[in-house]
Amino acid sequence: MTLHSWLTTMRYTIRHVTNFAYEASISESVMEARMQPRSDREQHCIRFGLSTTPSARVRMYQDPEGNMVHHFGIPGPHSRLTVTAEAFVECTPPPLLPATLGIDAWDQIDAATATGEFWDAINPSPFARRTALLCALAEDMKLQRDSDHRDPIATLFQVMADLFTRFEYRPKSTRVDSPIDDALSTRQGVCQDFSHIMIALVRQLGIPCRYVSGYLFQPGETPERSMDGATHAWVEAWLLHLGWVGFDPTHNSLAGEHHIRVAVGRDYADVPPTRGVFKGLSSVRSELAVGVSVGTAQHATDPTAFTPWMSREAASPLVDADSQQQQQQ
Repeated sequence: MTLHSWLTTMRYTIRHVTNFAYEASISESVMEARMQPRSDREQHCIRFGLSTTPSARVRMYQDPEGNMVHHFGIPGPHSRLTVTAEAFVECTPPPLLPATLGIDAWDQIDAATATGEFWDAINPSPFARRTALLCALAEDMKLQRDSDHRDPIATLFQVMADLFTRFEYRPKSTRVDSPIDDALSTRQGVCQDFSHIMIALVRQLGIPCRYVSGYLFQPGETPERSMDGATHAWVEAWLLHLGWVGFDPTHNSLAGEHHIRVAVGRDYADVPPTRGVFKGLSSVRSELAVGVSVGTAQHATDPTAFTPWMSREAASPLVDADSQQQQQQ
């Protein structure tokens, strides 16, 4: 760790509570959660705990992308389910990006993707795929490689800036399962939509790109964008020897020490915070309420370190079924 990163290390406490309420008692539920912040180059999850009410034995494993997955089952009847995740995380600023990657950068990226190592990050995925509206946007943006004048880094900044100026951030304008065409047709969306559109565009250029779920700490007054509260989403593009570099199209900025990474995948379908099924009567409906708090802290052992930064409660009804799926944005 450099002196600069040590001086600017940010420490956060996070509390993420999800409440499921059912109109009638259900007989069983099974769920997995991707809520534990990652530990990697610029981020270290010092402490994490996940608990449930009713209580359940929580097990964990690491998926192929390095995300920590907690899973549990509640076999008895219950009418409510609460999942609480608490974490203490340290984040440092990422290295500064160079101005360019060099004159042969595009050729080197092509050589890397030709090996097949980045197949998942270069091909279409459920929420980040080519559509007629996406192609029209790409044409309007004049999206193309320009090996003579525009480096891959400059291209990524331009794509991010174009999305920021062309699309309006509007909470609740789309749903958790909305295809990108919903946001493309109205030019409105939330961070999830901004990320999916950027991923699809960047993959068209042949640059590996993936989805990041997590949290964003914004000191001071709450800004105009990212007021959805519960979680945040941005993208990471693979840039030669730099590795995965974070870009936040919702805010037209690089991901930095205020971005707390939880999980990475092809798109949202791979990394919802919670996902599961339950058994019950066909008339049963469930309502999802989420509350998230993120605050700065000084020491991991400080019991009073938690300072609430943001919180939200939002309801999202799920479809009726005898065996129903439940997942969270």
